[in-house]
Amino acid sequence: MYLQEIILPLIIAYFVTVAVGPVLIPWLKKLKVGNTEREELESHQVKNGTPTMGGMLILAGLTVAVLISIGKYPKVLPVLILTWGYAVIGFLDDYLKVVLKRSDGLLSYQKMLLQIVVTAVFAAYMVFFSGNDLTLLIPFSQYFVAGGYYLNAGFLTIPLMFFVVIGTANGVNFTDGLDGLLSTVTLPVSLFFICVSLYKTEQVALLPAAVIGALLGFLMFNAYPAKIFMGDTGSLALGGYVAGMAYILKLPLYLPIVGFIYFVEVLSVIIQVSYFKYTKKKYGQGKRIFKMTPIHHHYELKGYSETKVVAFFAIVTALLCLVGFAGICGGKL
Repeated sequence: MYLQEIILPLIIAYFVTVAVGPVLIPWLKKLKVGNTEREELESHQVKNGTPTMGGMLILAGLTVAVLISIGKYPKVLPVLILTWGYAVIGFLDDYLKVVLKRSDGLLSYQKMLLQIVVTAVFAAYMVFFSGNDLTLLIPFSQYFVAGGYYLNAGFLTIPLMFFVVIGTANGVNFTDGLDGLLSTVTLPVSLFFICVSLYKTEQVALLPAAVIGALLGFLMFNAYPAKIFMGDTGSLALGGYVAGMAYILKLPLYLPIVGFIYFVEVLSVIIQVSYFKYTKKKYGQGKRIFKMTPIHHHYELKGYSETKVVAFFAIVTALLCLVGFAGICGGKL
């Protein structure tokens, strides 16, 4: 894959996203597709009414860029399918919340069922059509043997895939909550995927390049103070993309490293809910460990500004992506 074959989709995705933004945002405002902020976040109340479902911008940019070249790089197709599958789930959830004014959106069991169906389609493609043996590269094993060790999970391969894909998608979804946060965290992760693809000579760098372009374009409208939010349409789509890229490159075991922020975000919610239920059952009154979850809101309520939290999370992700790439190349380029 030549360098221009990475730069071109990035540029196309960026300009498509930037071009669609000024059309989509007024249209969403006209439809009154506005976001409603949680009452606990006083500093967020000025954001009430800001259009959401902006994930359509990201999808427009990356899809146009990928479809132009997908005939030459068909290996990205299952990841694109997974990305769009989760995007549809997010769109349905957003539509029910902000258009039909159903506060809960999709019910929990409905969302989980849809995620299982979409993941099953991805799993079937990977098993029967991708030619991928679904082994998983063990982190830093390249330091001990050339090419590294690969884990074959045997009969647990497919259940593990469902766990990783659904867990990752929801972790990424929880990371969306501050202006520009999910985009800036996902940018270094996408660059990591490009570097690994080039290093391993896998022909899949096209998609993360397009995602980088789309996210840079989206940040033109979503950086603080945001003019539009991506909603579940965008956050679940990015979750599907991250999980899909990890499987195409055999890197699910690297996700806790490069996707550490995603992992911490969803873990903070699990810990908070579990501890609250435990203390309520034992003491009659629920207690909390964090001021608010996902954890980025905890730092906000401790006095950190949105921009500072976003910058910190992005820097941590960038550093961990460097660690992850050093683990893959075994210290040698």
